[in-house]
Amino acid sequence: MKTIFLTWFFAMSICLVASAQSDCGQYYPMVEGASFQYTHYGKKGKTVGTTSYTISEVNSDGDATNATMAISFTDAKAKDVFTSDYTFSCTKDKVIIDYQSLIPNEMLEGYKDMEMEITGTDIEIPNNLSVGQELADAHVMIKIDMGGMSMKVNVDQENRKVEKRETITTPAGTYDCLVVYSETKSKMMMAKQTFPTRIWLAEGVGMVKQETYNKSGKMTDSMLLTAHSQ
Repeated sequence: MKTIFLTWFFAMSICLVASAQSDCGQYYPMVEGASFQYTHYGKKGKTVGTTSYTISEVNSDGDATNATMAISFTDAKAKDVFTSDYTFSCTKDKVIIDYQSLIPNEMLEGYKDMEMEITGTDIEIPNNLSVGQELADAHVMIKIDMGGMSMKVNVDQENRKVEKRETITTPAGTYDCLVVYSETKSKMMMAKQTFPTRIWLAEGVGMVKQETYNKSGKMTDSMLLTAHSQ
């Protein structure tokens, strides 16, 4: 299990929960069949892959609406890298993401014969966002018993806040966005990494842009909305 992959997937899932307008909130996808495509770029602007998201199932349970998001990632050569899914629910004031479902299926499959414990804090995102608003931290911890030795992976989302409004143009169109900043911090064994991230969210569409930086503040990769249907 590579920490950078877990960190990337964790951050992506949190960011991309905001993708379409519904009765539940301003930014959250609750429309079965809605799909979104994002193109990934390296630090020099070179295309490195594409991620596709589809709302595969939506159902109601009392005051909550629950949805399942199917994810697939292909590299620049159109080779399938992984597929996974995660679940989230929406009430009248927030979206809640199940932290356990943020772990890719392929990652879990690789450790299926080992004892694994996954704990954490469900990720909460308010339905109404405003400039200056601070958002709650999120956390996932994985402990794997490797037969006499334990391995722990911790991934935290901290310092989450709505910074400003900004107009962004992507191949899919021009959007009025809120910019949300966060820091993804990972720890595996003795290795520690921090990935500051900004995402641009448009009402009725969701995430239209994401940038990730190194500890010096230089952009290392980005992602743009290139196609969507609702």
